[in-house]
Amino acid sequence: MTSNGVEPGLIEVRALSKQFNEVRAVDDLSFTVRPGRVTGFLGPNGAGKTTTLRMLLGLISPTAGSATIGGYRYADLPSPQRTVGALLEASDVHPGRSGRDHLRVLALTAGASDARVDEVLDLVGLTAAARRRAGGYSLGMRQRLGLAGALLGDPQVLVLDEPANGLDPEGIRWLRSFLRSLAAEGRTVLVSSHVLSEVQQTVDDVVIIARGRLVHLSSLEELAGTTEPAVRVVSPDQEALLAALEAAGMKAAPEGVAVRVTDVSSAAVGHVAHRAGLELHELSNVSEDLEQIFLRLTSDGERGAA
Repeated sequence: MTSNGVEPGLIEVRALSKQFNEVRAVDDLSFTVRPGRVTGFLGPNGAGKTTTLRMLLGLISPTAGSATIGGYRYADLPSPQRTVGALLEASDVHPGRSGRDHLRVLALTAGASDARVDEVLDLVGLTAAARRRAGGYSLGMRQRLGLAGALLGDPQVLVLDEPANGLDPEGIRWLRSFLRSLAAEGRTVLVSSHVLSEVQQTVDDVVIIARGRLVHLSSLEELAGTTEPAVRVVSPDQEALLAALEAAGMKAAPEGVAVRVTDVSSAAVGHVAHRAGLELHELSNVSEDLEQIFLRLTSDGERGAA
């Protein structure tokens, strides 16, 4: 426990809000991120993820509520860079400096040695490019350099905003393994993304927001359990099929040549089609994948906020 009795590395966001003129970027948001786990902070572009992370890191002040790490606001942490490593903007690098020299400058404020600089360069796979000018780095290499900077102080907590941006498939696989290894060491890893498929093989828990509001909070396994049962049905007379299903009180929507019907069994759909005298070419049960669940939750959240 920290001196205030809170678990080290525990992130707590409580009733957090941020108003920019007429825009409510974050709206009464509450969630907890625990050590030893990778937590995905998910939502569409413009959902309020970066604003929330900036409030957590003390870069902007909340309109209401609080965001703490180990029970402390970022500004009150005794050794912030040894407690929290953050990657919010990978392009924030002087183009004329080498990658190594960029990290050496950061190391001065983090209290890290040149040996630690070389260690984190090796950790992120940039040793061979360490003495090249950062202005010639690809976006993926700048992402790795930003991650190296976040690791300089050997922090308990990692806060990463879209860290897979610019990485090729091999880099994404590397990042996935790397973040899992950090969590296995007992660190807190909070990763934002607007695409669930990018992080679904990495995260343990998910915090999903839309329009600045919480729409879902659970483990990834529990998220998978929220799938809506659905039936796919195909008829040569799609218009008549939709009319019959809607008349029976069923939620039906066209999907190309098929119709998707939710919250019912295939037997019930078949019964409606039979009574309407409709020919069917396909009738099957289908399930949502995680990306479809994510899209459903966030679209529902955006409609609710409108």
